[in-house]
Amino acid sequence: MILAAGQGTRVRPLTKGMPKPMVPILGKPVLEYLIEHLARHNVREIMINVAHHHWKIENYFGDGQRWGVEIGYSYEGVREHGEIVPKPLGSAGGMRHIQDFSGFFDETTLVICGDAIVDLDITAALAEHHAKKAMASVVTLEVPRDQVKNYGIVVADTDGKVRSFQEKPSPEEARSTLASTGIYIFEPAVLELVPHGQEFDIGSQLFPLLVDQGLPFYAQSRPFHWIDIGRVSDYWTVLQRVLAGEIADMRMPGKEVRPGVWVGLNTNVDWDKVDIQGPVYIGSGSCIEAGAKIEGPAWLGRGCRLRSGSKLVRSVLFDYTRLNTGNEFFEVIASPLYVVDRHGQTTYQGEETKGVRWGDARA
Repeated sequence: MILAAGQGTRVRPLTKGMPKPMVPILGKPVLEYLIEHLARHNVREIMINVAHHHWKIENYFGDGQRWGVEIGYSYEGVREHGEIVPKPLGSAGGMRHIQDFSGFFDETTLVICGDAIVDLDITAALAEHHAKKAMASVVTLEVPRDQVKNYGIVVADTDGKVRSFQEKPSPEEARSTLASTGIYIFEPAVLELVPHGQEFDIGSQLFPLLVDQGLPFYAQSRPFHWIDIGRVSDYWTVLQRVLAGEIADMRMPGKEVRPGVWVGLNTNVDWDKVDIQGPVYIGSGSCIEAGAKIEGPAWLGRGCRLRSGSKLVRSVLFDYTRLNTGNEFFEVIASPLYVVDRHGQTTYQGEETKGVRWGDARA
């Protein structure tokens, strides 16, 4: 079960026109990396709950055949004033909705958030879950105390049995620094605790029930990479790490034409008259005019254009973004309609007081 029904409010405006799991890294949606990883561990039947911009997920992934898996979808919404509008049921409520409809969760189920990239040894995690005869397991990682406010925090015994769960506590209130990674393993009986037809959350509602009833609920702590894109600042940091080659199994696409510089097909670059310092990827159909400068790590999507005298520094351009002559993007994520700096501050097209001129490269 992949959880993909949320609005992604903390990474707006990146999610204004797309669901959070479709935010791209190296030109691929976050969700695609996750499905590829599940397939590597022989997870073949995948349900995805969807709501906001649901068609973008459904149209991209279809039935999952390209990835060697079978994908089904569960839309969460209501009719209001004659229109269908998205209304997520919460992480646990979404599972209950599927179970009531088809009984899909009839054996041990892995549940994972669709907005993170992980390389967890899923096979080993399932083996530990079964060895402990757990009804529920949560995969955790240690985080710095000053970051506990961003996560669900787990308090567990030395044998891993969960004693309490805090949803995004302050550093002073946190009784642990063990963070839930949004990766869970459940037995079918867990869903009997989830009410029918109601919004219900795994972390803040289901987990406390498991603890209160003394059920076999365990935390797993094992080393793995967990790339969480909870905020715009996280997304910028992840992209910089990926472009710098720090994340295994995430390779730059295209052809390396100079050390640290990759290009897609049909690019127009006057190599003798530009200054490009890698790592940099220049997407298909993009144009870098003479006199432009790029300082990596940087990523240019499809159809982008850097005008003569423009400068791009440690930034990401979404498809069809144009940076005008004499202007500079410094540590930002930019689209034709908005620019977000690394701290999450957004400037929209037309806010002339900001002094940066950019736009749509198609016109």
